[in-house]
Amino acid sequence: MHAQDLGKSSRPSCLLCLLTIFFLSFMSYGSTTAAADNKSTTIIGVVIDEASRVGKEHKTAMKIAVQKFNNSSDHKLILHFRNIAAGDPFRAATAADQLIKVEKVQVLVVGGSQAWEEAALVADVGNRAQVAVTSLAASAISPKLTHVKWPFLIQMTSNSSKEMESVAAIVHSYNWRKVIVIYEDDTYGDPGTLAVLSQALIDKGSEIEYRLVLPPYSSLSDPQGFIGDEVVELLSKKSRVYILLKSSVTMAKHLFREAKRIGLMGTDSVWIITDSITSVLDSSEPSFVMSMGGAIGTRSYYSEETSSFKELKTQFREIMKSDSPEEDNLVPGVHALRAYDSIMAISQAVTRLGSHENTTSEKLVKGILSSDFRGLSGNIRFRDGSLLDSSNIGIINVVGKSYKELGFWSPEFGFLEDVDQVHGGSSSMKTLRSVVNWPGHLTRDPKGWIMPSNAKPMRIGVPGKTSFHQIVSVDNLDHVNRYSGFSIDVFYKVVDYLEKNYYAFPYEFIPFNGTYDELVFNVTDQSYENFDAAVGDITIMANRSKYVEFTQPYADSGLSMMVQYKHEPTKAWLFLKPFSGSMWLGTVSILLYTMFIVWFFEHKSNPDFKGTFEDQLGTAFWFTFSTLFFSHREKVYSNFTKVVVAVWLFVVLILTSSYTASLSSMLTIQRLEPKVKDIEWLRKTNASVGVDGDSFVKDYLTNVLGLQNIKGIDSQFEYHSDFDRGDISALFLELPYQKVFMQEYCNQYTLVGPTYRFGGLGFVFQKGSPIARDVSEAILIISENGVLEGLEKKWFPSSTNCSAITNTDNLTIESFWGIYLISGVTSTACLLIFIAKLLVFRKKKVLSEITRETGGILAEEGYWRKAIALVRYLKYVQNNKISPVTVSPTMSMLAITVA
Repeated sequence: MHAQDLGKSSRPSCLLCLLTIFFLSFMSYGSTTAAADNKSTTIIGVVIDEASRVGKEHKTAMKIAVQKFNNSSDHKLILHFRNIAAGDPFRAATAADQLIKVEKVQVLVVGGSQAWEEAALVADVGNRAQVAVTSLAASAISPKLTHVKWPFLIQMTSNSSKEMESVAAIVHSYNWRKVIVIYEDDTYGDPGTLAVLSQALIDKGSEIEYRLVLPPYSSLSDPQGFIGDEVVELLSKKSRVYILLKSSVTMAKHLFREAKRIGLMGTDSVWIITDSITSVLDSSEPSFVMSMGGAIGTRSYYSEETSSFKELKTQFREIMKSDSPEEDNLVPGVHALRAYDSIMAISQAVTRLGSHENTTSEKLVKGILSSDFRGLSGNIRFRDGSLLDSSNIGIINVVGKSYKELGFWSPEFGFLEDVDQVHGGSSSMKTLRSVVNWPGHLTRDPKGWIMPSNAKPMRIGVPGKTSFHQIVSVDNLDHVNRYSGFSIDVFYKVVDYLEKNYYAFPYEFIPFNGTYDELVFNVTDQSYENFDAAVGDITIMANRSKYVEFTQPYADSGLSMMVQYKHEPTKAWLFLKPFSGSMWLGTVSILLYTMFIVWFFEHKSNPDFKGTFEDQLGTAFWFTFSTLFFSHREKVYSNFTKVVVAVWLFVVLILTSSYTASLSSMLTIQRLEPKVKDIEWLRKTNASVGVDGDSFVKDYLTNVLGLQNIKGIDSQFEYHSDFDRGDISALFLELPYQKVFMQEYCNQYTLVGPTYRFGGLGFVFQKGSPIARDVSEAILIISENGVLEGLEKKWFPSSTNCSAITNTDNLTIESFWGIYLISGVTSTACLLIFIAKLLVFRKKKVLSEITRETGGILAEEGYWRKAIALVRYLKYVQNNKISPVTVSPTMSMLAITVA
């Protein structure tokens, strides 16, 4: 009964309220209609959160812009504000609908730096009512798709892809391979920014390791507890590079507080904040800014030196003092500038359109999108409904209660020190002003990775069962594992270098008794054991590199076939082996040539060389051949012969010495040859081959080389016995293992066929680990300064028992053509000199005979007198028909020629 009375008493009151609302709506509608009838008036509806700093900047800047336009134009702008709490898109849509229906607004403006969810719903309202909607919140969705879905939407902020590219460039500058992305989600959904960032990182060689998605702050009943639980999950991740992609200020305050509490703001951590946070740094509480100390930020750049900005700054300060006395920061930020420029774009559009009756919303939207002017926030030009922002991205470093500007980034030039710089950019952020404050007050560049510490040393897996203990050995002595071998010593030297030059490197070795592939897999994040690294004789291979990070190889790795020697029987014609065929041909040729020279000089004057032509040649051959054994008895008379023979004896000395040494070597040194010539024989006969039982070699021989009969051998001491028993015909080992095996068995085995190259032996780290890069640098250093070579000599010393394992090669003409040339040139020179002397001697003899026959006519002085006298003599002989007794006509002519 009481309830019924209450209902009856409340009915008049409700009726009164409805009448009041109807009256106010009617009055408002009438005033709006009157205003609309005035062709020189444009009504703008604004939906913002007036309680937030961003909302206050929007409202103040818009009021200044409208006042400036109204004071200088006959056309008037009227603002109607609707205050809604941030993060309530449905109330924003309702407010927009009321502004359209009640206030008859012609343009809607939606504010808020994180209000894309609200802007999207308001854009839906604008589409249905065909009213232009200007959004001050950016969307990461493709501008073309946005413009197609919401044709009446004008975005006064540029697409976020440019900022995401700058973030990826920062990550690439420091070679951070993995990052963790944190962002505050909204119910409408905005996956575009994340997709753009992911692709930009991939293009730079990095990737997102983990995504921490936080719900809208307004939906959390216990923000601190929920955020704390979520942030703790980040401790299990290896990456320490955190990108705060999108967040409200209230969410960011809790996030940084919890991150600092659990140690995520410490040494080697990296925090990158984007425009959603950097845009409010100037107006944020000092304690909030200090909580982000060391962070790197990207922000939209605008100039504070223009006269327009200074004018706005003065008016902004006065209005903020009056309307918001609680605000300490009275300087307009980028949100105020964007709001100011949005009003200026609208005002210029309505000015161009004028007060024509046929002005429609479509024309107004086109008029705004055709804007082209220099605004306070940058150049105002649109494409596909979105702002074309040509300004550079500013790079800042949060220091104390403020921040330091480091430089700028642009898609065209990369990182720039000066905003006006148009060339000479760099792909690395390190060329900008130095970062003065990293998280944890680190003085070097942070690794962006969880680093080992004494409390949590690096867990390193080591092969527990190996075939060759000289490479890696794990011995358990008194229940304590002892690690030794070439690979272990290399790692010790690497650690020494890192600790002396970079940072402490606490670690612990853990023996692993699985296969090498399993050991590598256990270094990945997907494994149960989850080693931080692996050290040992691990071959770098392409399929392994897909999941882990290998260091620079510290040892070469090549696969070769080893086979046993077989004894080569002594051959009947072995005496011909010391000289090659060309060598024998050259020796016989120079011998015959020398024999001819000796015969030519001696056959007329030396009685030992007299006789028939055959006897002369036989004597010459015997003499020359006997000089090979220094047993010749014949004397030589000619000095030319003596010179030729002297050089020839020198040649003989060299030839006989070389021949004797080579033949002796062939007779005394064991002649060895491999039992298996090539791998093709193994394929044809399906002979058994041995491999290391715990390696990738078996799969390689089967899949690549086509061998099927393969036997795995677990110990280096079993290889030799398996050969002797005939269990295997060949052995395939990698290069480091070959060195160990050949130290002991070099007299019995040899390498046959090509060497199949691999990536070498390296250490293994988790994918994206920066420690792998530092270890690679250390390996190069110890390689260049000779430390690595010293370790190789220590563990793989050269064997002294392998000196006799060599097959002596025969001697070739290339080694002796010099002495053959000397002998041939000497013999030829003597021959030519002898012939020349012989011609001179005969010439003198002829002249003497002619002089005697002519009675001294040729003794006359002068050539003409001699010629005239000789002609007279010949004429006398012809007229008297007398024939000279001793002088022939040929000799007479020769005499004339000589004269």
